[in-house]
Amino acid sequence: MAENTLETQGNAPGTNELSVNGIVIGAAEIRAEAASHAGDADPDLAARRALVVRELLTQRARATGLLAADAEIDDDAIDQLLAMECATPLPSEDECRRYYTANAAKFRSPDLVFARHILFALPPGAAMASIRARAEQSLRELKQHPDRFEALAASQSNCPSGQVGGNLGQLSRGESVPEFEAAVFGATQTGVLPDLVKTRYGFHIVQVERRIDGEPLPFESVHKSIERFLCEYVRHKSIQQYLTLLASEAELHGIALDVRAGPLLQ
Repeated sequence: MAENTLETQGNAPGTNELSVNGIVIGAAEIRAEAASHAGDADPDLAARRALVVRELLTQRARATGLLAADAEIDDDAIDQLLAMECATPLPSEDECRRYYTANAAKFRSPDLVFARHILFALPPGAAMASIRARAEQSLRELKQHPDRFEALAASQSNCPSGQVGGNLGQLSRGESVPEFEAAVFGATQTGVLPDLVKTRYGFHIVQVERRIDGEPLPFESVHKSIERFLCEYVRHKSIQQYLTLLASEAELHGIALDVRAGPLLQ
């Protein structure tokens, strides 16, 4: 279904007659379409813009002979119409290389951390102060005797990893809760981190055993993904321009079509 950013004209959308080049879109059709947009801030407006774009595409498909005069458009016909009138050229290798150079930070292997932790969990109704005090006591001990980490994890941690010395194995970004990730990847040192890490699960004592910094990925390994991304980006812009042209040449009542922002086809 096509979808755009629209602005209403005149009265509220629900009271305006909606039409595209003289073809009226009735209130019952708008209400039925609105049911598919219940999650939108304004389901009526979302329904109107979806129906207007669909009617624009239907009329264009009929004008080109892609659809018979009495036929209704479907997703396959929309794809055919766009392929015929909105072709998207593949980006050149030079364009891909320029994007690769300008966005070097995106094309790196992930940073990795090998870590252990001891979790002092916060069950519902627990006294946070006493649990924090116990965690801080253990942290002070480990700062003096880091070799005791595995033993303390086995005896004190509320995480199943305590049975293997608190070992969390290899971690990359996105694999742990944000607070834990920020503490682990935001530091540069190895060994026991100097402060407790507070998360939704409780207080953690963290020991970083090893860090492996990500490295730049060669252009050849990401060329195809860059090509796909740029192709989709150009297609999106091309469809925006195409719908802008259709709207500018149409006589619209009940809504003003602005396709400069927002996803167009879903």
